[in-house]
Amino acid sequence: MRCAPTLSLGELWWVAAMNASGHDWVLVLAAGEGVRLRQLTRSADGVSVPKQYCSLQGGPSLLEETLHRAASVTDAEHISLIVADQHRRWWQPAQSALPAQRLIVQPRNRGTANGILLQLLQIMRLDPDADIMLLPSDHFVADEPTLTRAMHRALMRLRAAPEEIVLLGMEPTFPDPDLGYIAPGRGCAQGTFAVAAFVEKPSVQKARELIASGALWSTFIVAAHASSLLALFECHYPQVVSAMRQALAAELEAPARLADLYETLPDLDFSRDFLARVDRRQLRVLPVAGCGWSDLGTPEHVAQALSQLPPADDIGKSAAVRGAPVNLANALRATAP
Repeated sequence: MRCAPTLSLGELWWVAAMNASGHDWVLVLAAGEGVRLRQLTRSADGVSVPKQYCSLQGGPSLLEETLHRAASVTDAEHISLIVADQHRRWWQPAQSALPAQRLIVQPRNRGTANGILLQLLQIMRLDPDADIMLLPSDHFVADEPTLTRAMHRALMRLRAAPEEIVLLGMEPTFPDPDLGYIAPGRGCAQGTFAVAAFVEKPSVQKARELIASGALWSTFIVAAHASSLLALFECHYPQVVSAMRQALAAELEAPARLADLYETLPDLDFSRDFLARVDRRQLRVLPVAGCGWSDLGTPEHVAQALSQLPPADDIGKSAAVRGAPVNLANALRATAP
C-alpha cells in the first residue's frame, strides 16, 4: 500500500514558516467525471468511478492523498473541497477530514471554471485577502516535498505581486503528446517567467521541439490572489458572477437556487475559457523540478506512475474489501494483453 510521503522535521518547520501569512488557502477540485480513464475505473459491480475516488495502488484514494498534499500548504480550516452531488457515495468518506463548512457541493459539473468561481465566492466571504492554490484531486506525485516547496514559492510570489497568476509548470521527462505545454518567456522575479505561449497536446515531434526550447508541462496547479482572480471572472463572465452571487446571497435557499442556476450555466473550462483569455502580462509560470508528477490521464500515464513505485505488498487484496477504492494498478494488469 502506498502512503503519501512524510516530510522531515526540518521540512515541516520550513512549511510552517512559509505559511506565516495566515491567508493561504487550497481549493481542491474534485467534481470531474474522469472520462478519459474510464476503462480502468470501473468498480466490481460495473459502475464507472471518477478517477479521484480511485486508488493508484491500493490504500488511500487519490482524493485522500490530495487532501494530505493540501495540508502541507495550509491547515484544514483553509482547505476547500468542491465535489459534485452525483458523486456523494464516493466523497462522503473523505469529508470527515475537513470542517463541514469547507465542503462545497455542486448540483452538477459545469466545468472547472464554474466550480472554481463557486469556491472563490464562498472563500472570499471568510477571507477577502485570501491567496489561493488550485489543486486537482486526481494527480500522482512521487516526490511530495519538491512539489510542496514549489507551491509555497508560488504563494510567496503572490505576496509581492498579488495581481499575477502563477502557474506551476513541470520539467518534462519525455515528449508526451497527451499533455499541455507552457512556453516560458523572459525571466521575472523569484524564479518565475512570463508566459510566451500555451500549446495543447502537440505531436511527439512538436513536443520534442518545445522541450528543447525550455517548455514545461502544464499541471493545472495555479496560485492567485482571490480578489485578482475574481476581478478577472467579473471582466470575462460578469453575468455568471452576478447570478452566482445572487444564488449564494439567498442563504437558506442557496442550495435550491444554485440547483436552478446550474441548469442554465454554460460549461466553462478554466484553462480553455478562462486562462486563455487572461492578458499574458498577468501570467507567470514557476518551473518545478522533476518530482514524478503525472495527471494519470491515460492508462500509459498510470503505468508510468506505477513504474516509479515499488510493487505494493497487498496488491490485489483491496479489491476484496467492500467499499475499497478501485485499484488502478489491478485494473491496468487486468487489461494487459
